[in-house]
Amino acid sequence: MTDPEKLRGRALDALTAARARTAVLTDCVDDRDLTAQHSPLMSPLVWDLAHIGNQEEQWLWRAVGGRDALRPEIDSVYDAFEHPRALRPTLPLLSPAEARAYALDVRGRVLDILEGVELEGRRLTDAAFAFGMIAQHEQQHDETMLITHQLRKGPAALSAPKPPAAPDLSGLPAEVRVPGGPFTMGTSAEPWALDNERPAHARFVPAFFIDTVPVTNGAYMRFIDDGGYTDERWWAPEGWEQVRRHSLTAPLFWRREGGQWLRRRFGVTEPVPANEPVLHVSWYEADAYARWAGRRLPSEAEWEKAARHDPVAGRSLRYPWGDADPTEDHANLGQRHLRPAPAGAYPAGASPLGVRQLIGDVWEWTSSDFLPYPGFVAFPYREYSEVFFGSAHKVLRGGSFAVDPVACRGTFRNWDLPVRRQIFSGFRTARDAEDV
Repeated sequence: MTDPEKLRGRALDALTAARARTAVLTDCVDDRDLTAQHSPLMSPLVWDLAHIGNQEEQWLWRAVGGRDALRPEIDSVYDAFEHPRALRPTLPLLSPAEARAYALDVRGRVLDILEGVELEGRRLTDAAFAFGMIAQHEQQHDETMLITHQLRKGPAALSAPKPPAAPDLSGLPAEVRVPGGPFTMGTSAEPWALDNERPAHARFVPAFFIDTVPVTNGAYMRFIDDGGYTDERWWAPEGWEQVRRHSLTAPLFWRREGGQWLRRRFGVTEPVPANEPVLHVSWYEADAYARWAGRRLPSEAEWEKAARHDPVAGRSLRYPWGDADPTEDHANLGQRHLRPAPAGAYPAGASPLGVRQLIGDVWEWTSSDFLPYPGFVAFPYREYSEVFFGSAHKVLRGGSFAVDPVACRGTFRNWDLPVRRQIFSGFRTARDAEDV
């Protein structure tokens, strides 16, 4: 897309959609809920709201527009690296009314910048990159705020329709063979791709098998019933330490009552649906299940090859289904359903090899550490990716039902600490092709 007016329209649509979702997440609760810290793992919702406005001011008003700072005195308060989440309630935060007014003021000014800025000749604004970056940033914080809603106690504040009905899986194979050989990983062409997705490079991956669908709640229940949380054999040492220290017996938000597993989902308690992908599991839990099942987690490269490689065309696609942007027929994205769809849903979103639900529903843990690609260059700031590289963080792929399409594609990389369970994380397993 090179037409400046189309680029402006795309940027405007992305910014508008993100702000509409932010309003849904913050207008559905009162000021007390907005200012409360619902978990030490998360910020108060009002911090996220003002942080969104502050990042937009810094990057679009100041950096792109070259304008003077509107509220320089709050930059430190809303610096995510300066203040841990657990301590943010102690900061001099803007009130809900002040945060809304600030974000609205910044947005109005930014739209004036968007209307007149040149969208070529400067890396920050080529193809409206900075506007796309900020739209993705806001949507990522919207997902963070949705996590806070899940952790919040009290009656439901959000609602959404159910996902599509469970499909007939009788003819669906349990796993798919991905042929060995090179493929193109990452991207150098996606205009709004973030620095850790770049550059495109050749990666050789031996043949392997991968689950056709994510691991389901029903399958995970069998792991629990077989003593999965009481058998040290399946666990990495650090994971076993977490199990013992926190007395873990099941995914987060699950409890057993009267011989039945129940879960709490956005203020509603309900039976755990056996056919949905398992959710709210840590990397350690995913890894333990895979070992118990005689399998393993896929590497990040294996996951991306399963998702993007088209052996007939001999190239990597933007998404499993092709190069077209996702629709409601392809994937469960954008907080549309507030839960994963049943395993095997969205056949139109399958990869060329027949792997389903690689995009949306649940973030999928991989076995890989979060590391830079060959030729990585930090842009536009080190703190987005570079400071997180190393063995401390594991890579997740594919997005979840809480991810907006603007922040989800076949090359998109997420990462988190392997202990994290509050995130919308699940997994699928793999095995070497030689294990036939």
